[in-house]
Amino acid sequence: MWILPLVGYIGLALGFGFLTLAIASGLYYMSELVEEHTVIAKRLLTRMIYLVIGVQVLLCLIDGFPWTLSLLSIFSHLVYLGNMRKFPVVKLSDPLFIASCVLVLLNHYVWFNHFSFASLARAPTSRYDPTALPTFTEIASYFGICVWLVPFALFVSLSASDNVLPTMGSEAPAGAATTKRQGMIKVVVDTIRDSIGEVGRKLGWSRPERDF
Repeated sequence: MWILPLVGYIGLALGFGFLTLAIASGLYYMSELVEEHTVIAKRLLTRMIYLVIGVQVLLCLIDGFPWTLSLLSIFSHLVYLGNMRKFPVVKLSDPLFIASCVLVLLNHYVWFNHFSFASLARAPTSRYDPTALPTFTEIASYFGICVWLVPFALFVSLSASDNVLPTMGSEAPAGAATTKRQGMIKVVVDTIRDSIGEVGRKLGWSRPERDF
């Protein structure tokens, strides 16, 4: 067979493209919701951080998770909590924001090594019985809730400053620039969209607008 595999590859590419667009659209909409309801979003994110810390403590006390890695995860969430000081505005040069980005990657790395079968096999003191290793669902759920949930929610919720023109009801003195908070995910999506549009214009895919 020659045509069917080709159709399969085309369908896979289209499905991945539509899935990417759906995720981007959903994140864009969530970012707009956070901009409109910052107080509620801050309250939910703060409670979410405390909830994850509580879950991590229970995993240590009941399931015997390693204290060193758990303390690293708890410390990371306390750093994430520090980003709530000026929520939803964030400066990309803020040491807390930079530390949060580093800790996200570090947490993923150390917990991936902990749950990997190679690491478990090399660790004779591991709490896991080789015949009762955690399932893929349990590992994926742990990563989704205890490692990635809070950083991902913060990334969607935090805003960056963007220079815009004054709007009605918020006039500024002549010559003065005003700033508007814009969600970071919106900045990323708009930048990618504008870049694709610019490439399309250079390749002649889009016709220039004519003045009538």
